[in-house]
Amino acid sequence: MIIFNYESDFKLVNEEFYSKWITNAILNEGFEVGEINYIFCDDAYLHQLNVEFLAHDTLTDIISFDYSIGKLISGDVFISIERVKDNANDLNISFDLELPRVVIHGILHYCGYKDKTTSDAVMMRKKEEQYMFLLS
Repeated sequence: MIIFNYESDFKLVNEEFYSKWITNAILNEGFEVGEINYIFCDDAYLHQLNVEFLAHDTLTDIISFDYSIGKLISGDVFISIERVKDNANDLNISFDLELPRVVIHGILHYCGYKDKTTSDAVMMRKKEEQYMFLLS
């Protein structure tokens, strides 16, 4: 089950569409959907989590807490809408293009993809693009 929560004024336009898209990505990666909570928030909210739980005093667009067991994907995905907007602006792309990339990024981490090394980041980006292509 995928649940969308809001800690800011932002509201996802089509939750059902996103839920099906995320579910299909998880199934395509060979996993099952457990309980996944997306929490859309602002920079201050996500910064506090970053400091409190990860000891990182920086802004970020996404923090995900993975509760997956075996092939059952579960977790909490926190996304700063402010950061996604700023990143989209910095990348000279639309918010509507950047948001789904961040949304699927958290799921890809749960499926075992990493992004700390250059080669891992390249693979993560390829996977993001693969699932972004399915949106069009």
